[in-house]
Amino acid sequence: MSKQTDVVVAGGGGFIGGHLVGELLAQGKTVRSIDIKPPHEWYQLHQDAENVIADLSLLDSARAGVQNARQVYMLAADMGGMGFIENNKAACMMSVLTSTHMLQAAHEAGVERYFYSSSACVYAADKQTDPNVTALKEEDAYPAQPEDGYGWEKLFSERMCRHYAEDHGFTTRVARYHNVYGPHGTWNGGREKAPAAVCRKVAEAVVSGDHRIDIWGDGQQSRSFMYIDDCLHGTQMIMHADSGVPVNLGSSELVTINQLVDIVEQIAGIRCERTYQLDAPQGVRGRNSDNKLIREIYGWEPSISLLDGLEKTYAWVYDQVKRSHQ
Repeated sequence: MSKQTDVVVAGGGGFIGGHLVGELLAQGKTVRSIDIKPPHEWYQLHQDAENVIADLSLLDSARAGVQNARQVYMLAADMGGMGFIENNKAACMMSVLTSTHMLQAAHEAGVERYFYSSSACVYAADKQTDPNVTALKEEDAYPAQPEDGYGWEKLFSERMCRHYAEDHGFTTRVARYHNVYGPHGTWNGGREKAPAAVCRKVAEAVVSGDHRIDIWGDGQQSRSFMYIDDCLHGTQMIMHADSGVPVNLGSSELVTINQLVDIVEQIAGIRCERTYQLDAPQGVRGRNSDNKLIREIYGWEPSISLLDGLEKTYAWVYDQVKRSHQ
């Protein structure tokens, strides 16, 4: 790792990381993509990148990973959908080792810019108790009452970025992701998020002919979902901006889970009988992204409609489901 590398993507074998590596390579940048998973488990493996398997929770691995890098996108974390987050709080908190060691190593190595992917899970739970939600503003992260486990780790690591900027003049940027979805993501196995899970359930109903699906909760919990292309644009925009304040990066198009299912059924051309699993993990009751600050600072906000994004996502998930049934 002696020659200069334009960009390091930590978590490059993950969903967002895989897309980001592809986009950076298309821009002609040299990219080091690092992930703990073996290559056959990477969501996308780009041959033109320098692909490294390493455990970035270890300081020596983090130091090796950022060596001679100009910029770092820190996307690496042990995470998944609500089922995973609610049942693996200690594992989610342990990501703090990766977050801290990568920040420390990047500063030591003289990295020019460092992006940290935070989450809407940093927001106070008492502001998310109603599906008829008031959209979350950046200031709502304090007084702190984040999602237990995963949200606490994200909020702490945000503060670490802030203090490295204040104490050391290190250029850090933070975006709070709101439910990113799209092709080439987790679609089964327990770590998938709601859009992929619903796409899978509906696709399986189409393939099997059994038009019955299970819904976690009563279907009235509300969320916004951001398509991967908007996420990539916003992430790079925030990375290169002058502003260092954490900002929401999410769609403001609010839907209930029932409405999410409606849209996927419309795309698939079927209607399903729904069974509501009221004892399943549901997370907060309602969450949406207030995009006033990102519009003020950047004159931009995510704008790809849920219907457009789900059409592409469903088509990809359907292909995976069909292949798994062959």
